[in-house]
This record gives sequence, structure tokens and C-alpha cells, in this order.
Amino acid sequence: MTDHELNEQATAKVQLAFAAKVIGLVGTLVWGYSAIVNRLNTIENDIVRMHHELELNSEFRIKWPRGEIGALPADATQDMNIEHLKGRVNKLDEHVDKLRHGASQ
Repeated sequence: MTDHELNEQATAKVQLAFAAKVIGLVGTLVWGYSAIVNRLNTIENDIVRMHHELELNSEFRIKWPRGEIGALPADATQDMNIEHLKGRVNKLDEHVDKLRHGASQ
């Protein structure tokens, strides 16, 4: 009877060890699968985001030089300064022309 009891205990230990290994393997596989799926979802979302940003950048790249989107406030200030300087240069040109023609006559 002692052999029979040892045999049942040994079989129970082997079955418990096998069950623990199977549970560990299944847990590892589930964790690995979820990690891979999560990584693929992250990569897919990144690609969608980059595609959207690329479309917006292309639209900006085309419309900004044409002035369809607008201008910076600094550009408006610079344009006013250029117009002011242009008027002063024209006045100075007229003054130089008067001096040249007035001195030769």
C-alpha cells in the first residue's frame, strides 16, 4: 500500500507541475499577444497622425506663400515700413534731381 500511496502522490505532483507550466505558458502567450497588439495599435495611430499632419503641412506650404491663409503681424509692420521708406527715397530722388538740374542750368 505504501507504493500505491507514493504513486498517487507522485502523479498528483507531476500533474500540478504540468498544470502550473501550462498556466504560466498561457499567461506568457496572452501577455505577449497583448503587448504585440498594443504596439501595432500605437504604430497605426502614429501613421494616421503623421498622414493627417502631412496633409495639413502640404496645405499650409501651398497656401501660405499665396497669402490665402493670412500674414503675420510682423509682415504688415514691415510692409508699412517699406512703403514709408519708398516714399522717402522718392522724395530724395526728386531732391537730387532738382539739385543736378538746378546746378547745371
